[in-house]
Amino acid sequence: MRLVLEKFVVHFTDIYGKNDEKFIEACGRKFFLLYLKPIINGVGNYYLEAQTRDARRTDVIVDYRGEQFIVELKIWHGNEYNERGEEQLLDYLDYYRIREGYMLSFNFNKKKETGVKEVRMGDKTIVEAVV
Repeated sequence: MRLVLEKFVVHFTDIYGKNDEKFIEACGRKFFLLYLKPIINGVGNYYLEAQTRDARRTDVIVDYRGEQFIVELKIWHGNEYNERGEEQLLDYLDYYRIREGYMLSFNFNKKKETGVKEVRMGDKTIVEAVV
């Protein structure tokens, strides 16, 4: 999944990076799923806003070759909002008993830094991609 996010950042930036159109979160999800679908082609599945037993909803869960990946999608609204997204993702990781999760942020600030980084939080790792 990390490689998928790394390549998505490159391709999204090449195609959409300089566009200043109004962007909504649903569009980001569609772009990501359009990118993901041929990769998991027949070998896996993805689920949108899967509901947990405690009635919370994850953004995207990907089942691929016996592994499960949790992906949280956000529009960048500053560090505080990003930290809340990380905490939300950590809760999902605890719920699903997974140690690594993924966050994809769509950032439209002119001085943004695109790319992928790894954030350690306790015994969990979050791979964060920014486009």
